[in-house]
Amino acid sequence: MLESVAAGPWIYAAVAVSVLLDVFVPVLPSGILVIAAATAAASGNGSLLALALCAATASLLGDLVAYRLAWRGRSRLHRAIGRSRRLTTAQERLGTALARGGGALVVIARFAPAGRSVVSLAAGAARRKASQFLPWSALAGAAWASYGVALGYYGGQWLGATWTGVAVSALALTLAGTLATYVLRRPPIPSPSPSPAS
Repeated sequence: MLESVAAGPWIYAAVAVSVLLDVFVPVLPSGILVIAAATAAASGNGSLLALALCAATASLLGDLVAYRLAWRGRSRLHRAIGRSRRLTTAQERLGTALARGGGALVVIARFAPAGRSVVSLAAGAARRKASQFLPWSALAGAAWASYGVALGYYGGQWLGATWTGVAVSALALTLAGTLATYVLRRPPIPSPSPSPAS
């Protein structure tokens, strides 16, 4: 049944639309869809490389749209962010990380629930340079897509192209999201203060 659901070229369009839009609607099951398609591809129904490229490209495009919208609607978004302590903290941490070249935060946030949305909107609202944000966004999308495809593929190899394989792989994706959320919520390590001159 899974093979018939995930077979055919339409699955690539469904993955692209879901991944593109989940920056605005984080509850969309884009990760599950990527895993299900990869699980079916493990039995020869589809191309894993095409699936990973489709998901990674849609992820980058979605981030870019959110970034540009936040850039243009900066004042409204700043007011919305200012009402949330969590979003304010996230924006401050993102700004510091990007300014120091620590865009790994963008990659980690891609795995956390709604992390992608917060990072893309915060980068646009803070008017961070595209050259600071987009390369990290591309890396984040590629890492997330590759991880989801790998989970689906190996789940399909070990458990067959079944919903059980999808469920086990989805659990692994959820665990990665939980770990990413934990890392993002940890307070940043303060920089050591310079010792006073003797």
